[in-house]
Amino acid sequence: MKKIEVAAAIIFDETGHIFATQRGYGEWKDWWEFPGGKIEAGETPQQALHREIHEELDTEIEVGELLRTIDYDYPAFHLTMHCFRCALRNGHIHLLEHEAARWLAPKDLKTVRWLPADEEIINQLMQ
Repeated sequence: MKKIEVAAAIIFDETGHIFATQRGYGEWKDWWEFPGGKIEAGETPQQALHREIHEELDTEIEVGELLRTIDYDYPAFHLTMHCFRCALRNGHIHLLEHEAARWLAPKDLKTVRWLPADEEIINQLMQ
């Protein structure tokens, strides 16, 4: 089975809300996810997050602690996703790849349809 390793940014604002993005393409179009992406050869997960967030959201983040690493088997591949607590360095976000985005209070995280791997961390974030 194909293996993919990604880094995900769990971006918190000053009020504790969490940033979620909606996919605008592909098999999982309209499902919600935490922004981030594939770790390229020679990159650390943190470096990948800085690059991916710049490419997807045209912004800069502070990457904090690793919250959890999730292993999930999709039908076509095995995903390893490193989820990091993050914060915006500046206030602007421009969606360059996603269809929509929302800041969600932890209690509201289940109001959107998350990708299966992302669901693995939702309960942890709701506590």
